[in-house]
Amino acid sequence: MLSVDEQMHIIKSGVSQIVPEAELRKKLERKEPLNVKLGVDPTAPDLHLGHAVPLRKMRQLQDLGHHVTLIIGNGTALIGDPSGRNSTRPPLTSAQIAENAQTYIEQAFKVLDESKTDLVYNADWLLKMNLEDLLGLTSNFTVARILERDDFSNRYKNQQSISLHEFLYPTLQAYDSVKIKADIEMGGNDQLFNLLAGRDLMSAMDMEPQVCITMPLLEGTDGVRKMSKSYKNYVALTDEPSDMFGKIMSIPDDMIVRYARLASSMSVEEADKIEAGLKDDSLHPNKVKRALARNIVAIYHDEQAAIDAEANFDALFKEHQIPDDVEEFAFDLSGDEVYLAKIISDAKMASSIGEARRLIDGGGVRIDGEAVEKGVYNVEREAIENKVLQVGKRKYKRIVAL
Repeated sequence: MLSVDEQMHIIKSGVSQIVPEAELRKKLERKEPLNVKLGVDPTAPDLHLGHAVPLRKMRQLQDLGHHVTLIIGNGTALIGDPSGRNSTRPPLTSAQIAENAQTYIEQAFKVLDESKTDLVYNADWLLKMNLEDLLGLTSNFTVARILERDDFSNRYKNQQSISLHEFLYPTLQAYDSVKIKADIEMGGNDQLFNLLAGRDLMSAMDMEPQVCITMPLLEGTDGVRKMSKSYKNYVALTDEPSDMFGKIMSIPDDMIVRYARLASSMSVEEADKIEAGLKDDSLHPNKVKRALARNIVAIYHDEQAAIDAEANFDALFKEHQIPDDVEEFAFDLSGDEVYLAKIISDAKMASSIGEARRLIDGGGVRIDGEAVEKGVYNVEREAIENKVLQVGKRKYKRIVAL
């Protein structure tokens, strides 16, 4: 096991907060494996690189010799985490939670070392609590303490409803830490209140409290807003290798180091060298970005998929070739002219006809490699039938008659 200073350097890389840092150092000085907790509520079936940020940090801790307990919150998901919410979450059914959980687990173990991970479900203890147990647990928290949360406080001040069951969420998440005897709990910045509640409850029960480590939100491929499906700037963990590679290559250069630290399996030492090399211009951003894209694709697919994805990227963008396996899209091509913007919209290459027209005007639409001129929304049938329609950098469809 590495020295405490070496471990602290690795652990601190990319994190937002360690609360309290001095206690983490004391735990590491015992030179015993620590139990690192991450609780996840399976409220959605698909994950992106932003969701995987705490998983990557936990994998680093596993590689340092520590143990991970991954808690699937099939009990807490019945409430829904109110963190960052301005309204009550819609409830999920047990069947939805179970389906989402299975997908999450499959994706999580692409990052975590399964041999060093305990997989548990908090419904196993939360749903077995009786009223006496619940009352005893909630007596450790006050309403004033719960209202210190920004989201609850803001909703209360703005006279927005707060359901009573939402008050239970941080209490139940804290109880998870007690049940598994967590040394460290991981979470995003928006989870700090919940993590600190775990410290409070463990102290109240005469246990050594956990240390809280929070990770920042990862910006999306636009480099500005947080990664989100809503913003269409996400890299899904289930993306095809070529799509994943292309999306990583599209991130701004000033995001390279951040992605290396938060989204890749590169060591902290490698990330440090990349940061220094980009700063003194001894490393070219494009070369580093390629290595980063290969690394991330290999995590969620494999090494060969990463090699193939890079070759495909070069064929598309460096050599300007059209891929061989373009999917066909059938459209009503009757008449002398067809409405190109509607084809783009119907083929799901744009979210609407209006967006399709904007893409055409912006030079983002090509037919068999030739750019469509601004303002050209209708084309002759011969100009599009059995031709490859390209929208943006990565969307291709071969247009055939319906």
